[in-house]
Amino acid sequence: MEQYQDYVLFPNHDNGIHLYQELKKLGVRAQIAPTPRAASKCCGISLMIRSEDIEIVKKCINDRHIEILDIVRLKKNIDPARDRYC
Repeated sequence: MEQYQDYVLFPNHDNGIHLYQELKKLGVRAQIAPTPRAASKCCGISLMIRSEDIEIVKKCINDRHIEILDIVRLKKNIDPARDRYC
């Protein structure tokens, strides 16, 4: 079974931090992460969110007038040997 991760993309880091803080107030789990190059070559940060929270996130974005570029879903690229040196 393939696994996916949802990312919110931003035009600048200020909007990313603003959304992160607003989601935290709502108790919605989000994680600040580098923007995957497969998603965009935009601002360096994105927010990783859970698929089940997308509607809550969209409502928060609209209610608080936070500018985003997109919400994208990418296939997780899990490589257990990555960064293994021994």
